[in-house]
Amino acid sequence: MKKDFNILLAPDSFKESMTAKEACEAMEKGIKKVNKDINCIQVPMADGGEGTMQSLVDATGGKIYKLRVVGPLGNEVESEYGILGDKETGIIEMASASGMALVPAEKRNPLVTTTYGTGQLIKDCLNHKVKKLLIGIGGSSTNDGGAGAIQALGGKLTDKEGKEIGFGGGELDKLARIDLTDFDKRLKDVEVEVACDVTNPLCGEKGASNVFGPQKGATREMIKTLDDNLRHYADVIKKQISVDVINVPGSGAAGGLGAGLMVFLDGKLKNGIDIVIKYSDLEEKVKKADIVFTGEGSIDFQTQYGKTPMGVAMVAKKYNKPVIALAGSVGKDIDILYENGIDSIFSIVRGVTTLDCAIKKGKENIEKTIENIIRLISL
Repeated sequence: MKKDFNILLAPDSFKESMTAKEACEAMEKGIKKVNKDINCIQVPMADGGEGTMQSLVDATGGKIYKLRVVGPLGNEVESEYGILGDKETGIIEMASASGMALVPAEKRNPLVTTTYGTGQLIKDCLNHKVKKLLIGIGGSSTNDGGAGAIQALGGKLTDKEGKEIGFGGGELDKLARIDLTDFDKRLKDVEVEVACDVTNPLCGEKGASNVFGPQKGATREMIKTLDDNLRHYADVIKKQISVDVINVPGSGAAGGLGAGLMVFLDGKLKNGIDIVIKYSDLEEKVKKADIVFTGEGSIDFQTQYGKTPMGVAMVAKKYNKPVIALAGSVGKDIDILYENGIDSIFSIVRGVTTLDCAIKKGKENIEKTIENIIRLISL
């Protein structure tokens, strides 16, 4: 192994065990045990879902800000957003303000949950004079078409009597008028990219309410109401703003927040892993590497569909770099991954153990596994 050997470390988080940054650090620790002269390039990764903000903040030397916002049930919750190292790009995960994890199972009801807190995060992020906004919309508990977020940003959504409609997807049928007079004007000068890996339309059999409503607590009767209300919402938008969003792929993401961001923030929907690759400058770092390590908590045939290890591998293969993936669990039908850029896959679990123990010892296990791999390569 040459003295100036470069290893790129680009894992996703290992859920409940370690963040992507912590996985990078454990990997480097194992490598340095074998050879202290190896140069490790850490690039914490994500695929646009949970952990994307943390990964990009870590990868770019940015900063995270805390903010108390209106949660999905109207109660106050502590949320956060990030500013990347360039100080011009803000990053938000809607789940931090309006996510499923913030709603106890017995209280899940998309007729009342709101995206208002997500709008508050966006508004506060604009105070940093950002030029770009990255918004991850996975993990939603809502079905309000982004109406709450629009209200938080100054938009007035009123009924026939001129009264502001309430929170939740159950209120959208009352919408009669959209007034954007006081809508935050700073957004006109901000480029908005939305990390979204679903292509569902706003309404219909494959729409937001039918496909994602049940996991958010919607009954069969609720689903019909929610779907009808989103259709009405889309009709009002078409008549008053001249934008037809009802069948646009991705408009149904996050209970229709995808549609709201497209219409009111001119948001462009992008594949999550592509956004992370772009803003982490992964491609330039891959060029400098002799070998690439990636990984996440679980790897199986589904990894090929936009997950971090496959995204990293596709970039690495452009430059003929070998790719090794590490995972807590290695599932079935992984041969397809070998055909698409990953050269070798290792489980970091050492011996028979419980899930709790495997999670607890994640850092130790990843360190030991990569140490053994590097010892083999060094031969």
